[in-house]
Amino acid sequence: MSDYEIFDAGDVVLQKGATLRDAKLAYKTYGTLNAKKDNVIIQPTWYSGHHTDVEWTIGEDQALDPRQYFIIVPNMLGNGLSSSPSNTPAPYDKARFPHVTACDNVRLQHRLVTEVFGIERIKLVTGWSMGALQTFHWGCLYPDMVERIVPTCGSAKCSRHNFVFLEGVKAALTADDAWKGGWYEKPPTKGLRAMARVYAGWGFSQTFYRVEEDLKLGFSSLEDFLVAFWEGFFIHKDANNLLAMLWTWQNGDIGDNELYGGDFKKALAGIKAKAIVMPGRTDLYFPPEDSEIEVANMPNAELRVFESYYGHFASSFLNPADVAFQNEAIREILAS
Repeated sequence: MSDYEIFDAGDVVLQKGATLRDAKLAYKTYGTLNAKKDNVIIQPTWYSGHHTDVEWTIGEDQALDPRQYFIIVPNMLGNGLSSSPSNTPAPYDKARFPHVTACDNVRLQHRLVTEVFGIERIKLVTGWSMGALQTFHWGCLYPDMVERIVPTCGSAKCSRHNFVFLEGVKAALTADDAWKGGWYEKPPTKGLRAMARVYAGWGFSQTFYRVEEDLKLGFSSLEDFLVAFWEGFFIHKDANNLLAMLWTWQNGDIGDNELYGGDFKKALAGIKAKAIVMPGRTDLYFPPEDSEIEVANMPNAELRVFESYYGHFASSFLNPADVAFQNEAIREILAS
């Protein structure tokens, strides 16, 4: 028995030209939609994550309190629950799964919100990493609908440096002979493990490793951390799903649509929502300098930096101080 719902979207023409037939968007809701339908929060998932992976942010002790808000968590296309290489029938299955943009994701999520629930106003959109990319898209694509956004440890556009990092991840995964161009019969486990090792050098900061924070988290050695945390993180995921979402990540750009014609700064300026943009000081994917540029071009935004050595994982459940910092920002903007 699944713990989520499916929005059957029919045939969806994607931004890059292909048609995703019988498209399915998996989602889960928390709390109750009030009579005015004005207590809505949307939290998109991140790279490879499912709705279950963001549930730690939702609870009576969290800023996203389901007693007060109606929280919708849509699963990103490609994550294995929504339409993905692993669950789409031929001919668009496996390596033939079409290219999906963050814009495609958010437009489908908008259909879910409006067609299923009749929602016209969104109190807050928030998300981590690729969830932040989708959060920025919500703000610029639907500026009159979205009241507040809090993107954490993510960006509105994939930087050139970030693109290069992902090329290394992709090369490690696809170097496995078992990958067979995406038409593998057995999972390319060597590639998945190699990908995890590449990721390990980027997910946390230099200081995190210098002070041996991995040991403080309960791992018995650095190698134990690399195997149990990082390889364990990726080894059970579908390689084609990971590559599909990686393409979405690399091609993330809120200006790349007919509304803004490729003008990134114009798209940022189009975000009317009150915003707190939250990068991590030691995030090697999304440094605060990138967020400073974004905030400088947004009309109603504030920069608030995680002063944490957890790197990209500052916006995760691993460090209680970071959790408290994030909750404080979200409570503040919701009360504003």
